Amino acid sequence: MAIRRPRGSLLATETADRRLLRDFLETDRLYAAYALCDLDDREFLRTRWGVALAGDRTVAVTLQYAGYSPQPLFVMGENAGIAAILNGVIKPRAAYVNCLPEHMPAISTCYRAEPAAEMFRMWVDRERFRPFRAPVTRLGPADIADVNRLYQLGFAAWLPATAIADGLYYGVRVGSRLVAAAGTHVISPTARLAVVGNVMTHTEFRGRGYATAVTSAVTEELLGFCEQVVLNVRTDNPPALAAYRKLGYQAHTTFEERLIHRSEAVWSGWTHSLRRMFSRKET
Repeated sequence: MAIRRPRGSLLATETADRRLLRDFLETDRLYAAYALCDLDDREFLRTRWGVALAGDRTVAVTLQYAGYSPQPLFVMGENAGIAAILNGVIKPRAAYVNCLPEHMPAISTCYRAEPAAEMFRMWVDRERFRPFRAPVTRLGPADIADVNRLYQLGFAAWLPATAIADGLYYGVRVGSRLVAAAGTHVISPTARLAVVGNVMTHTEFRGRGYATAVTSAVTEELLGFCEQVVLNVRTDNPPALAAYRKLGYQAHTTFEERLIHRSEAVWSGWTHSLRRMFSRKET
C-alpha cells in the first residue's frame, strides 16, 4: 500500500478545538461516530485529542478516551499524520485501538498489536429502519442489578446505574427475570448521532427474536431525534448480523479492534519508519 506524504510541513499537536475536530470527523461521520459523540460536553472532558496538520489542512486525528484500562484509542486520516501523532503527542503505554486495516502501518511504527477482531460498523436511518415490535420494557437505574446479572453471563461487564440513567435501555422479561437487553454506548444530541451496544440475550432464550426486539426498541426511540444510529458487530457473528439487517442496518465499513502495546525504543525507530513511509511511491 502506498502512503502519500501530506504537502507542506507536517505538524502534530494536541488540540481542544472542537470545531476543527468536528469538521474533520464529519468527512466520515459513520466511521467517526464515537468520536463525534465524544465532542459533546459530557464526554469531552474525558478525552485527549491529537491532530496532524499539513499547512492549514487537517490530515489526521487521534482520540484517547480516559476512564478505562487499557484506554480506548481511535485514529482517522492519513497514515503519516497518524504516525506523527502517536509518536509525539498521544502516547498511551497500552490501548484498545479502533482503526481501519490500512492504518496498521502507522500504528506499527510505535506499537505491537495483538491479533485483530474484525468488525462491521453498521448504521441505519429513519428511511431504512424496519421496526420489529414485540413486548419489551424500558429499563431504568433500578434495573441495574438485573442488567449486570444478564451481561455477566456472556462477558465480564459491570455498568453503573448512571449508564442506564444517561443512556437508553430496553429489555425483555420472562416472568420477573430479565433475559435480554440492549442499550446505548453514547448519544450526541449535537451531532444527532447515537451508538447502540450491550445487546445480550441469555443463552437459554436465544433464537426467539428477543435481541432483535430490544435492539429495535432502542433504535426506534433514538431515531426520534438522531439522524443515524450505528452499532458494531463482529463479522463472524451471523445471527447478530441477520438480526440487525432485519431492522434495516447495513454495513458502512470493516474495521479492526486491537489491543496494542507501546514498543520499546520507540524514539530510535519511529523516525526511520516515517522516512520509509514518506519515501514510498504511489503505485
